[in-house]
Amino acid sequence: MKNTLLLCLALIAAPVASQAADVKGDAGAGSRKVAMCYGCHGIARYQTDFPQVYKVPKIGGQNAKYMVAALDEYRSGQRKHPSMQGIAGSLSDQDIADVAAFFAAFDAKAAPVPETPPAPPAALAARLAVCEACHGKNFNNTTDAAYPKLAGQYADYLLVSLKAYMTDNNPRVGRSNAIMRGMIAPEVDGKMKPTFNNAELKQVAQYLSSLPGDLKTASESEFHRSASR
Repeated sequence: MKNTLLLCLALIAAPVASQAADVKGDAGAGSRKVAMCYGCHGIARYQTDFPQVYKVPKIGGQNAKYMVAALDEYRSGQRKHPSMQGIAGSLSDQDIADVAAFFAAFDAKAAPVPETPPAPPAALAARLAVCEACHGKNFNNTTDAAYPKLAGQYADYLLVSLKAYMTDNNPRVGRSNAIMRGMIAPEVDGKMKPTFNNAELKQVAQYLSSLPGDLKTASESEFHRSASR
C-alpha cells in the first residue's frame, strides 16, 4: 500500500500555485499570448533534445488549474528546465492564468472516451487502483482540476517527469516540490532513496500513455480556430 500511495502521488500530485485566488484566466486574452508556445507544443510528437530527450507534453485540453501551478513552479525555479523557466519568468500572474485558460478550452475529444479504460498489466493493477481516487477510472476526468490528466500523455514525458523528483543538484533538471520529492525519493541517512526502479516507472508511463483521453497537440491554425470559437 505504501508503494501504491507513493506512485500515485508521484504521478499526479499537483504543485500549489502561489497566485492570488482572484486572478481569473481569459482564454481569448490567452490566444494572444501563446505564440511562444507554438514552436514546441504546436507540433505533434515534437521531441526536445535539451536538457533531456523526450516528446514535449500535450497540453491542449489539460486542466487550467494544474497548468497554472506548473507554470508558477517553473517561474519560481521549483521545476527546472531552461526554456520553460525563461518563458514562465517572463509571464505575470494574469498571463499565466490566461495561457492556461486558453489551452484548457480546447475541444480535444476527437472520439468518445470509454468510462472503463483498458485493464492495466496485472503487475500494475494494485498500484494504479488507488490513483483513481484523483484521476477517475479512465485517468482523464480528474476529481480536482489541480491534478493533471494523464491518459494519452506521451510515455517518455511521464517518465522524465517522475525521474525529475529523483534528481538533485542539477541546474537544468529536477523538480523540488517537497511533497512529491518526499514521496517518490525520500531522504534516508542524508541520501535519496528512490522508491521505484526504472523498469517499474516505464511500465506505468507506457500504460497511462496507451489510454484514450482528451489531451492533444494542435497546429498553430487550430490554436487560432479554437480561440475564435
